[in-house]
Amino acid sequence: MNIVVVTLPRFQEAGERIATFLEAELLPYSPEIFSELYGKYDAIICVMSAGIAVRGCAPLLTDKWHDPAVIVVTPDMRYAIPVLGGHHGANDVAKRLADLGIEPVISTATEVMGRPSVEEKAKQGGLTIVNRSSTREVNGAILDGDVPIVRVLAPKIVVADPGVSVLVTDSPYVIGIGCRLGTTADEIRNAVFSACKDADISADSVTLFATTLKKFHEKGLHEGVASLSGNLIFLDDETINKQIPVTSSRAEMLGLCGVAEPCALALSKTGTLILKKTVYGRVSIAIGR
Repeated sequence: MNIVVVTLPRFQEAGERIATFLEAELLPYSPEIFSELYGKYDAIICVMSAGIAVRGCAPLLTDKWHDPAVIVVTPDMRYAIPVLGGHHGANDVAKRLADLGIEPVISTATEVMGRPSVEEKAKQGGLTIVNRSSTREVNGAILDGDVPIVRVLAPKIVVADPGVSVLVTDSPYVIGIGCRLGTTADEIRNAVFSACKDADISADSVTLFATTLKKFHEKGLHEGVASLSGNLIFLDDETINKQIPVTSSRAEMLGLCGVAEPCALALSKTGTLILKKTVYGRVSIAIGR
C-alpha cells in the first residue's frame, strides 16, 4: 500500500515517527495538499484535527471505491481514526499503528459487530467485487445473519439481482473494450496484446475485462476474452454513464458516454486510466488501474 503522512508543522515529530514506522512519505500540510495527493496514494494519514482533514477532502470525494483511505491521527498520537475507506485499507492502517501505542477507533458496522463484510471476503479470497452497488444491501444482511456464498463453476452466465454481490478473480488492472459488430476473437486478442504493450504491462496481469451490455451478443468478444483466461463483465447503461471519460466517443449515438474508458473506470480501483481509449482496427481499448 502506498501511504503518505501529512502533518501540521507543530506536530512534525509525531508525523516523523509514524512515517518512519510505516516507511511512508512525510509531507507538510498546506491548503492544497489533499488535491495534490488524491489519486497518487492508497492511504493518507493526517496528523491534525479531523475537521481540517474532512474539510480538505470533502470537495474531492467521488465514491468509496476510488477515494483513498484517510486516517486521522490525533496530535497526541493517542487515537487513529479511519474517516474514509474503512473497508478499503483505512481500518488496516489504523490497526498497524497500534504497535506505536496509537489506539485504532473503528466505526465500520460489520467490523465492530465481528461480522465479515463483502469487501473482507473478497480481500481474503483474492477477489474483486463487480457490482459494487450491491454491498450496502449485502453487508446489511450480514449484520443480521449469515449470508451464503455460492461458487459458480465455468462455463456459466450469471444474472444477479441487485442484492447479490458478484465476486471474480482480482486483477490490478481492468481493460474496457469496445468493438464493431462481428469483431472476431483474434481481433479482440490482438488488440488486448497491443494495448498492454503500449501501457507497458503484461497481458497476464489482467484478468478483468468490461464492456457494455449492448455487446452481449458479440461471439468474438466472448471467445477472445475466454482465450485470455479473463472474466468478461457486461455493464448496464446506468453504471457506464456515471463515469466521466476523458475521450469523446461515438457511443453517444447509443445513449452512452463511451464504452472502453467508462467501462475501465467503473471497475478500476483508483479511478484512473493508464491507457486512454486507443483504437486497434475494429477494437477500442482503455486500461484502468
